[in-house]
Amino acid sequence: MKKLKIVVLLIALFSLSSVYAEETLRMSTTTSTESSGLLAVLNPPFEKANKVKVDVIAVGSGKALKLGENGDVDVMFVHAPKAEEEFVAAGLGVDRAAVMHNDFVIVGPKSDPDGIKSAANIEEALKKISAGKTAFISRGDDSGTHKKELELWKKAGVSPAGDWYVSAGQGMGAVLRMADDKQAYTLSDRGTFLGYQDKTQLVVLSEGGSALLNPYHIIAVNPKGHAHIKYELAKKYIAYVTGAEGQKIIANFKKDGQQLFYPDAIKK
Repeated sequence: MKKLKIVVLLIALFSLSSVYAEETLRMSTTTSTESSGLLAVLNPPFEKANKVKVDVIAVGSGKALKLGENGDVDVMFVHAPKAEEEFVAAGLGVDRAAVMHNDFVIVGPKSDPDGIKSAANIEEALKKISAGKTAFISRGDDSGTHKKELELWKKAGVSPAGDWYVSAGQGMGAVLRMADDKQAYTLSDRGTFLGYQDKTQLVVLSEGGSALLNPYHIIAVNPKGHAHIKYELAKKYIAYVTGAEGQKIIANFKKDGQQLFYPDAIKK
């Protein structure tokens, strides 16, 4: 009986130690890192090596930064450079580092009703869409993609409005499906588009140029503003995704043989 009690006690202690061995790192990120499938490949090696669970909250970059501002997450993996710089300048985030990049593209139906494939650049493509009035689906969610879209319309000298301009308030995957259903145009990061390529009939119709560059950065929440933030763990994650192992995983992550993201911290 005494031996049985000892065995039960040891099992209980082992179970308890297992529970407390796994720490949680809370990370807010853009939907593109999640929808593309990158995080499902990138995070497990870090979790295993550090006995930690990365709790991912995938939202638009604006909301991801807001979660950091409120102290609801420990680290943010986003793609909204101007908003990121303002976040750090305000003392809300620290240790901002470049991780990777891809680019934005305008996608739409193969029929290309507004003829944007022949446009010389993104500005001309957007002017053609505005004039043609074929539906354009906007993220409308304060995400990095939405911020970039508004910036591009402004650069093109167009104020999008009317029945043809649809503000979805949805993530990139949902917007791509909506554009496919409506035979509409939309702006997408290339990574998510490639991740959803087998789920829609959309094609790339406008691409290229520095205006469509899409850089991703990682930022730790400033622990001075929130004492409960797991800053040391956040620093470990930043070191991982910007280090040799994380950068190699990013460089090797492909969909149907196509590279979705290009590492920026360590050049291949």
